Amino acid sequence: MKTTRNTASQNGTQKQASTKGLKTRSDAAEGLRALFEAELKDIYWAEKALTKAIPKMIKNTTSEELTKALTGHLEVTIAQVSRLEEVFAAVGSKPIAKKCEAMAGLIKEAEEIMQETEKGVVRDAGIILAGQKVEHYEIATYGTLVAFAKTLGEDEAAALLKETLNEEKEADEVLSGIAETINVEAADEDDDNGDTTKAIKAKIKK
Repeated sequence: MKTTRNTASQNGTQKQASTKGLKTRSDAAEGLRALFEAELKDIYWAEKALTKAIPKMIKNTTSEELTKALTGHLEVTIAQVSRLEEVFAAVGSKPIAKKCEAMAGLIKEAEEIMQETEKGVVRDAGIILAGQKVEHYEIATYGTLVAFAKTLGEDEAAALLKETLNEEKEADEVLSGIAETINVEAADEDDDNGDTTKAIKAKIKK
């Protein structure tokens, strides 16, 4: 009888431990899903905000190549907003935007750069800087969202998010290519301005 009681007790303890383990994993899965959906709302707001910010950047550029790249990416961004709505539908959630403080800060920084520089190659260089900061943030976010979706078994959402991730990487590469030319031109302009300033100072001294 004693052996039977001990065996029953052990089985009960093992069952409790097993149930506790399942509950812990379940809670973790629910927590990850909540985080995933919160970040979807965050990047949804960010993409919608960029559809308004990019036109301002286009208006302030002088480089035809940069203007073309930004105009093309604006169209891509508009499509990305729609794709995120597909992601929400795929995971059974409503497309709700929650203010992304990080993106709001990056957009504000871009506006400050445009305000503090004269229109020309230096401002173009600043716009590329701001644009690549945005792209790097998006690459980090979408990369993580893809990983979350796969872990949660949301394969359709993962595929959609992966598509956007690839687009952001491509946009970053395009901006890097344009920067190689713009940065050199901006540096040359600074050198020319420096020579002019030196000449003026020399005349004043005379």
